[in-house]
Amino acid sequence: MCGIAGFIEPPGQSADIDAVLRRMGEAISHRGPDSWGQWSDPKSGVGFSHRRLAIVDLSAEGHQPMHSNSGRYVLIYNGEVYNFQELRKELESHGERFRGHSDTEVLLAGIEAWGLFETLKRAVGMFAFALWDMSDRVLHLGRDRMGEKPLYYGVQGNTLLFGSELKALRAHPRWDAEVNRDALCLLLRNSYIAEPYSIYQGISKLQPGTVASFSERSKYTTPEITQYWSLQAAAEEGERNPLSLNYAEALDEFERLLRQAIRGQMISDVPLGAFLSGGVDSSTIVSLMQDESNSPVKTFTIGFNESKYNEAEYAKAVAAHLGTDHFETYVSAQDALDVVPMLPTLFDEPFADPSMIPTYLVSKLTRSKVTVSLSGDAGDELLAGYRRYHETASMWKKIGWAPLPLRRAFASMLGSAPLRSQPMWNRLLSSHGSAGSGEESLQKLIEVLRMDSARGLYKRVLGHWKDPASVVLGSQEPLTALSDLDRPLALETLLHQLMCIDCLGYLPGDILTKVDRAGMAVSLESRIPMLDHRLIEFLWKLPIEQKCAPGRSKRLLRDVLDRYVPKHLIERPKTGFGIPVHQWLREPLRDWAESLLDEKQLREQGFFNVEVVRRTWQSHITGDRDLGFYLWDILMFQSWLEQSG
Repeated sequence: MCGIAGFIEPPGQSADIDAVLRRMGEAISHRGPDSWGQWSDPKSGVGFSHRRLAIVDLSAEGHQPMHSNSGRYVLIYNGEVYNFQELRKELESHGERFRGHSDTEVLLAGIEAWGLFETLKRAVGMFAFALWDMSDRVLHLGRDRMGEKPLYYGVQGNTLLFGSELKALRAHPRWDAEVNRDALCLLLRNSYIAEPYSIYQGISKLQPGTVASFSERSKYTTPEITQYWSLQAAAEEGERNPLSLNYAEALDEFERLLRQAIRGQMISDVPLGAFLSGGVDSSTIVSLMQDESNSPVKTFTIGFNESKYNEAEYAKAVAAHLGTDHFETYVSAQDALDVVPMLPTLFDEPFADPSMIPTYLVSKLTRSKVTVSLSGDAGDELLAGYRRYHETASMWKKIGWAPLPLRRAFASMLGSAPLRSQPMWNRLLSSHGSAGSGEESLQKLIEVLRMDSARGLYKRVLGHWKDPASVVLGSQEPLTALSDLDRPLALETLLHQLMCIDCLGYLPGDILTKVDRAGMAVSLESRIPMLDHRLIEFLWKLPIEQKCAPGRSKRLLRDVLDRYVPKHLIERPKTGFGIPVHQWLREPLRDWAESLLDEKQLREQGFFNVEVVRRTWQSHITGDRDLGFYLWDILMFQSWLEQSG
């Protein structure tokens, strides 16, 4: 795991390219504290900066930027290619010789032997990279299939900038970007800013599974985007050509592929461990890790004194059963509160998933003992684990049979009906998890009835602010995987559609961003076995009933886990990994929030509809409604704006 940064500018523009590269690298030194390297070609105006967190081949032979044997290519790279030893053997069988033992050198040798895109198709891993082709004078920026590793890029003036985090781009003297108000709408709806957008105008996130190639023809300003792998294509192909396996066969193959992914991700020349919450996902990963290991695996969890948020006792019981070397620490509310002022720096652009706080705290604990940690993330998105999938499907089954004009007419009638009938509407909404009381409950039902598709209903379920463009002044909400309801999805199964939408948007935009930034803030590499693309492609070839069953979500994961851990240690209501946002904003964080939501300041900044924000704040602090998550979106932007200057 590392941090990369660089630029292309007109030759001779910078008086001291090395000084600029040094500043860009220093801005992301937390991503790579072990060593620093840079390279530039003043004649081409190209500069690379690299910060290294040494994981595989700790010697100088793994140092970057790295040149290919022929001298044609220069590479800076952030990530891991887990099957690099297999690729190395294949290359050696064709006469390739290696100086060291790093996956970076193997990646470069593969590019020379097979070409860039063929090498990426063969590679199993997580990565973001910049590759300069001295022969063709082309810069290639690439990102892994699912978007585990971040990569930003954009043109400022006449200079192309890129880097692992926005901090690196901001360190360049040509930086002059303004806030993207349209992207701010995405933050208010989703709690994150989805690809390809960033908080800044003209600065993009490279989308997962793609390579952006910049050439002299476009003056290194307009990229040619090539998609070498697509989650949507894998999902559609899987449903179109499913495997004919009975459940027992599917379960055995799932465990084989998951074990293969875990085995590959346990390769490390530095201490390695795993997050363990005591839930299904992390317990399954740790069970297979321990089965693969000759010594106790180091596992880590944090506990909370508030029982509603605490799973530490369950994690401890699972660890004891498996015989892991378990570490836990209990954090107080003050420990978590102390992280809040750090969030804008840790996450680099506004990010409002409150679980970022415990994720950072468990990463900090883990880094005190190991440098690499495996995680159980992505099980919900790939195995229909979220309750919202099933709630959306259930609600749509209740209302979707009726023609849209009839439903909208009924909704209009309800809008003018007396409120005495509301208990009936509460019952209708209860299975959807949206029951309320009074006018609020009735309004929810009216909104649901007006939805023209199940995907539109899901957008409403998942979103925070329902009309963010009415809150962000001078904005228009852009299309993303969630909001683009016209995006064709050749998937017949509704649950598959919702899972695919999350894999394209929520997973890279929220979950993977959270894991990457929290880990990298403390120089911890996080690995996610469930994101091995071979496992993903297999899962999309299975029917939905093999992934989940009535009363048994994430069926395959649970049934693999049953082979290693007794059910009584696992089967319990899901606790989640959050913080009491609603309560904190009314009590310990009230003064902090009030200062950021000051009416005069909001008007001077000019980003938000002040009346809407202040009304929401007053409704929350008086206890009329719990609107903490809505306000957290606003507060994370305000806090970021305050610190970013």
